[in-house]
Amino acid sequence: MSLTFASWNINSIRTRAHLVKDWLDRHPECALLGLQEIKCEEHQFPTLFEEAGLHVAVCGQKAYNGVAFISRYPLKITNDHLPGFKDSSARYIEAEIDDVIIGNLYLPNGNSGGDAGFAKKLNFFEALHQRSLTLQKEGRAFAFIGDYNVCPDDKDYAPKALSPSDALLRPESRAGFHTLLWSGLTDALRSIHPIGQYYTFWDYQAGAYQRNSGLRIDHALLSPKLADRLQSFTIDKDERGREKPSDHVPIIVTLD
Repeated sequence: MSLTFASWNINSIRTRAHLVKDWLDRHPECALLGLQEIKCEEHQFPTLFEEAGLHVAVCGQKAYNGVAFISRYPLKITNDHLPGFKDSSARYIEAEIDDVIIGNLYLPNGNSGGDAGFAKKLNFFEALHQRSLTLQKEGRAFAFIGDYNVCPDDKDYAPKALSPSDALLRPESRAGFHTLLWSGLTDALRSIHPIGQYYTFWDYQAGAYQRNSGLRIDHALLSPKLADRLQSFTIDKDERGREKPSDHVPIIVTLD
């Protein structure tokens, strides 16, 4: 049975709820959309989605972070936090749909908070790695989707888009991402497009979108059982050209 799901760092759902609703209307094939950086508490999440018959699950906090699911089907939430990540910020929510576990994540940026802020980024990676091992041991089909705040390789960012010391490029950050791959997960985009530059984020400053000076920091990592079912991976770049858009665009995964 085919399954399509998507991920989008929306950079404030209350500002861009109309863009999300319009996108869902234009993508009826998408069963489940994971949002990051919703920047609101649960009771502040816009009601228009449930009013339209969609199902919503929110893990939010005031003004910062926050993740949510919008689904066409009833959701079974399996976690409202990342097991093993000892931090109160709202950065992870996990649901089951069609016997597939979807972990929706907003990984710490790591550029603020000094050494402690960067350590939080690495701690999240380690907790996600352990969650991967647990789910694989249980024989589950699963995907981790969201804003990882890491460019895994030099081809995943435009020249001069970041300084070499940026936390998105630091060797420890990349090692955290690659440890997930070494544990058995598949980078959905690179499975289909092993070479070439593809971006999911363009800064608001200095005409980054117009110059295509972007980053690939939104990823979908698939467990072995799902990697075999991967049919397509799409970056919906056109969304960045909308009026008052998020600085990220949706990524879409389709399984057969």
